[in-house]
Amino acid sequence: MASTSAKSQILISLIFGETLNTPKIEFGLVGGWNQSNILTIPEAKALNNFNLGFYFHILVKNNSYISTGVLVKSNVGATGLKPYSVGDSTFDAIYENGVLTKKINCFYVPIQYHYRLHNRWYFEGGIQLGLRNKTNDIFNVDGYGGQLEYKTNAQDQYTRIDAGLIGGLGYKLKKVQKSTSIGLSYYYGLVDMSTVEGVAIKNTSFNVYVKIPIGTGEKKSEPNKQ
Repeated sequence: MASTSAKSQILISLIFGETLNTPKIEFGLVGGWNQSNILTIPEAKALNNFNLGFYFHILVKNNSYISTGVLVKSNVGATGLKPYSVGDSTFDAIYENGVLTKKINCFYVPIQYHYRLHNRWYFEGGIQLGLRNKTNDIFNVDGYGGQLEYKTNAQDQYTRIDAGLIGGLGYKLKKVQKSTSIGLSYYYGLVDMSTVEGVAIKNTSFNVYVKIPIGTGEKKSEPNKQ
């Protein structure tokens, strides 16, 4: 269901991209790779994910913009964790020496101040709000003639809301107001998403992305004279 919703939103973005772009608004698709972790669990190891969504750069004045949008496909979480007891002695015995991976899917909305230098380099920073969608705790163990995996829905272990600080920098491939850009960003979660007593979960993620404006007639764009 979540995957279908994400695809629908991306399709709508492609169809209405030309309408959504105006002289003061740059609209497009953003996607890339991110590496997430859980700040509050020392043994946690980074988890690799892919992000996909759409963005808006809204001109405020001169080279200053508000950068926002929605990541409709975005995972946080971590791997390398110690499995917890599920209350079944046979299951617990099998997976006690295995590895637990936590995957938390959220819709993220960044709200950032975005400033451009000579319409090429830019930096941005602000807050990011997240709404949890689905979650999975994945148990893995080697043995018994191969690798065993068990995946469980763990939504009751997490709150619905995530929030934190985000910042980064990027580079536009053409010296025009609306053009493809590449960038890096870092998210630092401030909200404990765990509902389990004695366990705290604050997310972090490092992102590498590409932003592609939609429906701008990019080749005909004039250099920004501001």
